Amino acid sequence: MTVHTGRHFLQIPGPTNIPDRVLRAMDMPGLDHRGPEFAEIGFAVLSGMQRMFKTKQPVIIFPSSGTGAWEAAIVNTLQPGDKVLMCETGQFAVLWRGIADKFKLDVEFIPGDWRHGADLEQIEARLSADKAHKIKAVCVVHNETSTGCVTRPLDVRNIMDRLTHPALLMVDTISGLGSMEYEHDAWGVDVSVAGSQKGLMLPPGLGFNAVSEKALAVAKANPGLRSYWEWEDVMAFNKVGTFPYTPAINLLFGLREAIKMLEEEGMENVFTRHKRHSEATRAAMKVWGLETQCQEQGAHSPALTGVRMPEGHDSDHFRKVVLENFDMSLGTGLNKVKGKLFRIGHIGHFNDLMLMGTLSGVEMGLDLAKVPHRSGGVVAAMDVLKRREQAAVPKAAVA
Repeated sequence: MTVHTGRHFLQIPGPTNIPDRVLRAMDMPGLDHRGPEFAEIGFAVLSGMQRMFKTKQPVIIFPSSGTGAWEAAIVNTLQPGDKVLMCETGQFAVLWRGIADKFKLDVEFIPGDWRHGADLEQIEARLSADKAHKIKAVCVVHNETSTGCVTRPLDVRNIMDRLTHPALLMVDTISGLGSMEYEHDAWGVDVSVAGSQKGLMLPPGLGFNAVSEKALAVAKANPGLRSYWEWEDVMAFNKVGTFPYTPAINLLFGLREAIKMLEEEGMENVFTRHKRHSEATRAAMKVWGLETQCQEQGAHSPALTGVRMPEGHDSDHFRKVVLENFDMSLGTGLNKVKGKLFRIGHIGHFNDLMLMGTLSGVEMGLDLAKVPHRSGGVVAAMDVLKRREQAAVPKAAVA
């Protein structure tokens, strides 16, 4: 048995590190979820999540994982036989498609290589060919957590508007929200899907749907069966600050604190921090001589980096070496890329020194696992971070 001292390094892209302030906020006794004290929390998190999504529209909060929020998006707006357009950008796009299949939707799935965002040309071609407007929804993953590739929802919305196609735009931003720019209203998203355990810095257990007026109208006219996921029921109770069932009370305490922390830092600063850590990580990889999983220029995720292993080397063996020697968890490769890549999470409650510790563990692990690489990646990442720090120091202080 290996004995480790100090804190475990959790560097997967979700669940992410939980701030002590959030843990303390959740450390509360039971509370009457029909009483006035809870209503204060209810109103606070509902309005706070509107600010996170940048929407004036309702945000529905479910006691669920992001998978539940995926299902809620589908069952409120669609019914068996409806045609939807989805894009294979990675494992989470595949899983969302799996839910659509179980609800007997007619899925048109644009294939992808898991190294790029959604194929915008194919989206435009499929929508352009759909003269009868049989496609009822276009579903894309904003930040594909299995690969580290980004699809910009506004690009998809612009295509839909240019073609005047009436389909709903549904976006999975489960690992995007709170870690990179997201604008539900300005980008014309109809249903946004998110979860608590990524950029929002909480444990798993809360799922979110932000919904447009158009999506609400479609849901109201939809005769499809649903109960737990029914938007209308939740929104009716939300008017008095509560929920139609027992909510995840302590997670909502934590959510209130997490929103407060993000807004204290300033959302633009949060997004800049994530971009800087992504840039530093990729600088290290370039020196190591390792490939990023994402191969699309400008589509690298600020939240995580997928790292390809050299031919003949297994990423799960490498992750095992790192875990056993340095008590650090790195994300595994999923499905098609299992054993071929590992993922470095630089998302959520994270700072420069945590990144340097992470990259040091990776570089030492590459040595121990005998993975071919060049040394010096950590120094390259440090140089990226120092450029930012030096720019922030007043000239008089340098002298």
